[in-house]
Amino acid sequence: TNRPDVLDPALLRPGRFDRQIPVERPDLKGREAILKVHSKNKPLAENLDLTAIARRTPGFTGADLANVLNEAALLTARNNEKQITLSAIDESIDRVMAGPQRKSRIMSEAERRVTAYHEAGHALVAHALPHTDPVHKITIMPRGRALGYTMVLPDDDKYSTTRNQLLDQLAYSLGGRAAEELIFHDPSTGAANDIEKATALARAMVTQYGMTEAIGAIKLGTDDSVPFMGRDYGHQRDYSESVAAIVDAEIRGLIERAHQEAYDILQANRSVLDEMVVQLLEKETLNKEEIAEIFAKVVSWPKRPAWTGSPSRLPSTQPPVAIPERAAVAETTKKPRRVKKTTSSE
Repeated sequence: TNRPDVLDPALLRPGRFDRQIPVERPDLKGREAILKVHSKNKPLAENLDLTAIARRTPGFTGADLANVLNEAALLTARNNEKQITLSAIDESIDRVMAGPQRKSRIMSEAERRVTAYHEAGHALVAHALPHTDPVHKITIMPRGRALGYTMVLPDDDKYSTTRNQLLDQLAYSLGGRAAEELIFHDPSTGAANDIEKATALARAMVTQYGMTEAIGAIKLGTDDSVPFMGRDYGHQRDYSESVAAIVDAEIRGLIERAHQEAYDILQANRSVLDEMVVQLLEKETLNKEEIAEIFAKVVSWPKRPAWTGSPSRLPSTQPPVAIPERAAVAETTKKPRRVKKTTSSE
């Protein structure tokens, strides 16, 4: 079931359905295994690496991965090709993540330029900050409802996120809006989805993750959403008006600081931003290697000061212990033990 919360408690008593096994999204090894299953009867190119595809699809479910390979097979057949290539996989991943390409949507040169600055702003801010994931792809080709998008993906699976990583997410979410303000002095509606995501993230930092000094490590509000039934009653407030005012102020403060940080990064790297836009207008899509070449001159942003949530909790000057070597490496170097066979009389 997707809804263990609505089951009758009598069903969950000891001796009945008393064990709950959560089925999470697959990790890297799981995604690779799923890709192997769904690629068995499909003609893959020899140089196609399923491990590399698994690394590019963090957060994908089994159904998403099956969809990726099915889309790639359809694209290969439409192009009258015999084998599924990496380019077909790239296109199918884009389709699953952002929707099909809108070839019928004709954008003016002025709008293409605004979109290029917007996406380059996202990418540059993400690259300059110290706690963000690598930028894998930037495109100004319309897909779904988006005029373009920037793909920022982790190289490894992550199961928790630090405060600095969340602050970096806020900053690069607003990088597109900051670029429009810096260059054109007249922002567009293209940042609506970015603002929505940034606001939701800032609210979670304040009310769920305890990442501001004014509120502290307190969970505020209750969530009465029923996502699997298609209804969402929203965030129910269980705190006073005075606390609500503090929450609103903290959310606004996080957004404003992230917005200013993104603006300052773009201002300090204006020449690189312009170079990225020229490349986007010419090629429309840039991959990880092309992005890295352009961003080689980016001025990296300094790390933020240590934060403990209270002036009375001073950060320790003693570093954490070193990460021990993996036991698995030691085990592989050991020689197998010889086992002496004995008879029953011995």
